[in-house]
Amino acid sequence: MQEYDVALKLLLRGSAKLTMRELTGTAVETWLDIEMSKVQNSRVDLLGETADKGLVHLELQSGHDPDMPLRMAEYCLGVFRLFERFPRQVLLYVGEAPLRMASELRGDDVWFRYRAIDIRELDGERLLESEEVGDNVIAILARLRDHKDAVRRIVERIAGLVPVERETALGQLLILAGLRHLEETVEREARKMPILGDTLDNKVLGREFKRGLQEGELTVLRRQIEKRFGAIPSWAEERLAGRSATDLEELSVRVLDAQSIEDLLK
Repeated sequence: MQEYDVALKLLLRGSAKLTMRELTGTAVETWLDIEMSKVQNSRVDLLGETADKGLVHLELQSGHDPDMPLRMAEYCLGVFRLFERFPRQVLLYVGEAPLRMASELRGDDVWFRYRAIDIRELDGERLLESEEVGDNVIAILARLRDHKDAVRRIVERIAGLVPVERETALGQLLILAGLRHLEETVEREARKMPILGDTLDNKVLGREFKRGLQEGELTVLRRQIEKRFGAIPSWAEERLAGRSATDLEELSVRVLDAQSIEDLLK
């Protein structure tokens, strides 16, 4: 499920502004890349800062994790340790089965809670009306009256984009559609439009989209390496350039425990 995770993070950090406001009630001004070495699950999915310096933490989940409340509490304290501010936390569930995870921890003198949102709680029709294609693509996972009609509308919107944006958006739609078993519907609608049918048949689509995911993960990893070890030598840049988005995401976790760049990339 790594592909959906990367695609969703890029969408939410990009043009899906309405989706973010629906989830958090605010707009993110700046996205932050952090490491929390004292937290077992050390990398949050998305952490942003609002215009008024508030922090927003968004965690993505496609399956049931009974330890989710503990993980979110650890993230919360890890962020507070770094910024001396508590984040507004949202768990965004995108799985197919009903949401079953708890959203709080309770003890005799302790009560920790966060918002847990099934993405189907969001109004997909409203996201379809957004002027941002990121919101349109994410609508495929939200609450919709007619999924096939929604796919048609999203594909029509994508067809009107410039070539590079069109290829990226179509790739993201195909990945997210997999979470709702709508890949064939997306392909069928895309083939009705020559401009998209050609893109589907062109191997450039897969290559360019994967390159986009890889570049996003590489940017985050570079910042982490530079913060931990300083300037990245040319030999390390060459090794990083050949890694997939999934490999880079795994390295972003391993960098917290690595003793050197050599140890990280051995």
